[in-house]
Amino acid sequence: MIARLAGTLTEITADSAVIDVGGVGYLVQMSGKTLSAIGGVGGEVVILTELQVREDAWTLFGFGSTAERDAFRALTSIQGVGGRLALAILSTLSPDELARAVAHEDKAMIGRANGVGPKLAARIANELQGKLGITGPGGAAPAPRAGAAADAMSALANLGFKPAEASAAVNAAQDELGADAGLDALVRLALRKAAK
Repeated sequence: MIARLAGTLTEITADSAVIDVGGVGYLVQMSGKTLSAIGGVGGEVVILTELQVREDAWTLFGFGSTAERDAFRALTSIQGVGGRLALAILSTLSPDELARAVAHEDKAMIGRANGVGPKLAARIANELQGKLGITGPGGAAPAPRAGAAADAMSALANLGFKPAEASAAVNAAQDELGADAGLDALVRLALRKAAK
């Protein structure tokens, strides 16, 4: 499986980019948010990827962060949500906005994405409860904060912690250490809290 690409950005379209890696151009489908953030043609880029293999096509999807890739994987686990529709949702909502919309069962916000009707928005809100790092109104884990907290949550997720566990541990660690805590200290304390 192709997990990451590092190379030169050679082309950008409305929903994809071509990245040259050692003379091979990879066509990568991306959300509008990622496409606008990766820079201009000719620049060096590093993109996380997810390869989907179907009977009739191999499609490479690209992401600017592990949070976006995790949200994509969660979305595509839902029946009726393919890769392109998941990217349409992530073009409209950031992973944090999607997590908050799911946690608060805000079907209208999820339905803002092209191709998402009321029934599908309701199914997404229902099936992703607790899977994006934020639990519902009665739950305990609020959204992780930006910066070091987001990086710490990603580190815990890479170690195998579920998003809700990682979010709760990182938030507890940041509450104890303060908003200016460094990444190393945050990860160490979050690991101790998650192990309890």
